[in-house]
Amino acid sequence: MQPPTSAKTWSSREAYLLAMVCLFAGLIAGWLFRGSSSPVANAPAAAAAPSPSSSESMQSVASLNQEAQPLLDAVKANPKDVPTLIKLGNVYYDHKFWSEAIRYYQQALDLRPDDPNVRTDMGTAYFYSGFPDKAIEQFNQVLKVSPNYPNTLFNLGIVRRDAYKDNAGALAAWEKLLKNNPNLPPDQVQKVQSLIAETKAGKS
Repeated sequence: MQPPTSAKTWSSREAYLLAMVCLFAGLIAGWLFRGSSSPVANAPAAAAAPSPSSSESMQSVASLNQEAQPLLDAVKANPKDVPTLIKLGNVYYDHKFWSEAIRYYQQALDLRPDDPNVRTDMGTAYFYSGFPDKAIEQFNQVLKVSPNYPNTLFNLGIVRRDAYKDNAGALAAWEKLLKNNPNLPPDQVQKVQSLIAETKAGKS
């Protein structure tokens, strides 16, 4: 799918982004992250995302076009170029175009199905799209192969807590993360411990 180029397309995309912000502003704790580029240490602090202004949205779309077009050209020339498919998915993810991110992550996974970061990213994109069941499905696929994978356990906990109010399930994921990943850096351990403490205290 080509990135938006016309004013009409931009308007529909902006409406989509604003709808997503409204839908999840009260739901998402803000800790979810893209596993293929960020360790737990780089997960952002919890905060409600502000609604973008028209100028900010226009700049975002312009940036998306600039980043995506050469990758789209490369994928068109070689549809089996997995690294480029992943990069393209990441570009759409970072600009919050979830359906396009999912599309290119899925194409990458069709060729490389056991990539835990890409599958975690796709699951997270599903969550942001309003499909937590599909997010859990993707996370579970990762954990069947790599049962202690930290990024997946981290995001699994967020989805269980924030989408399902399943605090017990969230705590189980995070406690498993800490127990079975003893070499996590101290700052990453602290982030997970903070989430555990907040959840036990009834905060989310």
